[in-house]
Amino acid sequence: MTADHKALPGLLTPEATPHRLADHLATRFAGVFTRETIDRYVFESYTALGRTAKVTTHLPVLAERFAVERLTALAQAMGAIETDTCEVLFVCVHNAGRSQMAAALMAHHGGDRVHVRSAGSQPTASIDDAVIEAMAEVGIDLGAEFPKPLTDDVVRAADVVVTMGCGDACPVYPGKRYLDWQVRDPAGLSVGEVRAIRADIDARVRTLLAELHPATAAH
Repeated sequence: MTADHKALPGLLTPEATPHRLADHLATRFAGVFTRETIDRYVFESYTALGRTAKVTTHLPVLAERFAVERLTALAQAMGAIETDTCEVLFVCVHNAGRSQMAAALMAHHGGDRVHVRSAGSQPTASIDDAVIEAMAEVGIDLGAEFPKPLTDDVVRAADVVVTMGCGDACPVYPGKRYLDWQVRDPAGLSVGEVRAIRADIDARVRTLLAELHPATAAH
């Protein structure tokens, strides 16, 4: 185990907890990935989230969710998991506002017609409170969501990548559709100002969904 793994904050048993998670995921992804790959993804996920976590009580649970998301994306990119559902990835700088709102709205409107992920080029510790409040006003709960760093595997798994203010941070791969939305950053803004951003993103999401599924997009 490297020094980085030993230095992970907030874990009661820094060595044991990631290994228990890796044991669980080794069963879940049996026949898809080697134990070495699973170990690497688990430790990378702990380390990445541990860097920004202010409260580490839930770090093991979040790290598991993040590792599962990344391993699933990697399996899709490799063709080990087949899906005919359109994969949409939303990326902003902090994954605390715009990309979280866009992903939640796309999942809300798209249902099982799309699968959505979000990430940040420089993720922060938590989602903006005003964003959570503004989304709750339209019946969307972001309470269980958390900022995640942008990783190569989720980009490879995506069919459509939508960036919002993160510049050249997102790698470009052939065969994918890339969009760049000029959307105001909600960081530090009031709930009223975030409502306007929510409406802007909602209109863009509905337009994109109509392009992806023209026959069934209308609600």
